[in-house]
Amino acid sequence: MASIDLAASAGSTDPAVGLRAVASLRLLAEQLESLHVDRARDLGWSWAQIAAELGVTKQAVHQKHGGRAAAKREE
Repeated sequence: MASIDLAASAGSTDPAVGLRAVASLRLLAEQLESLHVDRARDLGWSWAQIAAELGVTKQAVHQKHGGRAAAKREE
């Protein structure tokens, strides 16, 4: 779904269209978060620094992204 279509869909009065847009936005946000967390870790950021920027605890961000980051390092 193109970003313009997604924005229009998010404002739809049809709940089915709006909810599909919400699901797409949620997926996009998750992908962007993973991308930026990986980049921050590659640059040597601590879990605490990343958590502060995301507004969550370091335990939450490590639990969510730590396994993927560890697997990436093992490659």
